[in-house]
Amino acid sequence: MADIFGTTDFWPGLALLGAITLAASLARGFSGFGAALIFIPLTSAILGPQVAVPLLLVTDGIMTAGMIPKAIRTADRPDVLTMVLGAIFGIPAGIWLLTTLDPEVLRWAIVVVAALMLGLLVSGWRYQGRPKAPLTVLVGAVSGLFSGAAQIGGPPVIAYWLGGTIPALVVRANIIFYFAITTFISGIGYVWGGLVTLQILALAATIAPVYGIGAWAGSRMFGLASERTFRRICLAMIAFATLVSMPALDAFLRG
Repeated sequence: MADIFGTTDFWPGLALLGAITLAASLARGFSGFGAALIFIPLTSAILGPQVAVPLLLVTDGIMTAGMIPKAIRTADRPDVLTMVLGAIFGIPAGIWLLTTLDPEVLRWAIVVVAALMLGLLVSGWRYQGRPKAPLTVLVGAVSGLFSGAAQIGGPPVIAYWLGGTIPALVVRANIIFYFAITTFISGIGYVWGGLVTLQILALAATIAPVYGIGAWAGSRMFGLASERTFRRICLAMIAFATLVSMPALDAFLRG
């Protein structure tokens, strides 16, 4: 676990973390997705995955809590809970990977998964059929695995629910409700595994205002560009974050 805080690199490190947080939250507010795919690879490169992953979970959980009550009222609760059933199995497996894999191996895994998720988003592929319980459980398990290990379980869920006949308002509520539950489950696992520390809580409290401001600003920017333009910007940010965070570039980037 890299630890730049409490050293002479404290202020530069905190400034860099703040910049990453702002970029990730702008993408979240601007397009509704992409925060983890930007935050996790870059923050893992400077602090290690075992800091970056629980840090995002705590920060995002705090800043999105206000969205949950309305989502619960609007969501298709049986469908969400069916997907959560799969996540219950996937999340512990992901947490096991997070706590046992060598940090550099895990960083490479995060880069590969982020690249695959980016490819899924770029392709525009959506599941066109009606939601079916076995497939919903499977999607939940895959999403849970990626969420537990790296908090990047969003794209499979988005691709599954957005392509069907479910109204957009319900889809959005489903996603918010689903990730509220999986965040809680992951949080229990992270606490049990010793991943949520006082350092994590202190850092989350520090960057949470930046995350909130970025998400708000991103949502305000939504009307300033066409849908195609803002999607391209966010996808470019994700691609840049994935490339720059490759462990093979550490020596070059840190010079």
